Amino acid sequence: MKNVIITGTSRGIGYELALLFAGSGHNVLAISRNIPQALAEHEKITCLSVDIATPESRPLIETFLTSTWGTADIIIHNAGALLHKPFTQITAEEFEYIYRVNVFGVANLNRAALPYMKQGGHVVTISSMGGVQGTVKFAGLSAYSSSKGAVITLSELLAEEYKDKGIAFNVLALGAVNTEMLREAFPGYEAPLSPVEMAEYIYNFSLTGNKFFNGKVLQVSSTTP
Repeated sequence: MKNVIITGTSRGIGYELALLFAGSGHNVLAISRNIPQALAEHEKITCLSVDIATPESRPLIETFLTSTWGTADIIIHNAGALLHKPFTQITAEEFEYIYRVNVFGVANLNRAALPYMKQGGHVVTISSMGGVQGTVKFAGLSAYSSSKGAVITLSELLAEEYKDKGIAFNVLALGAVNTEMLREAFPGYEAPLSPVEMAEYIYNFSLTGNKFFNGKVLQVSSTTP
């Protein structure tokens, strides 16, 4: 059984991932600002209500890992913020917020948890097709897609930095998934995949993908681009 850290577990893909791992007997640290009752009541899930984008989250995570698990096997960077707005209308505060959640939150958790990971560890970052160079870009997603491109490069760099320690870093660049976050940003749009379907894919990849990939970006989309 693995010790699995998942961010963005209050709803959508992260919520389903936490239930999938816990339901299979793995230990889960579910990190989100809001804690769903179903996760809080599960015996295999520990919920930590913190804003992963703030420096204050790091000592709380480190304290848990030191006092409870001792080691971590898998990190899934799933937390994300999406803003659909023309570039000239995005305030500096809004742009910074997207980067705090989508980029700095990933860096914060890595700094906190990587010292507890050993050979065979797997760090999976959930990015977006919009963050992959050469894919079609959509107007109104300048903050979101550029932040998702930033974490792709960060993951590639960390894969190189930690390869001698046997810790793998991979990115899953997702296409549209019918989450609440997507529906809020694009009212009326129906994505082809459900959060449960995507969570099942990420679950399997997190457990086995590091045997085949390191420092890679896998495009997970049922449509082109």
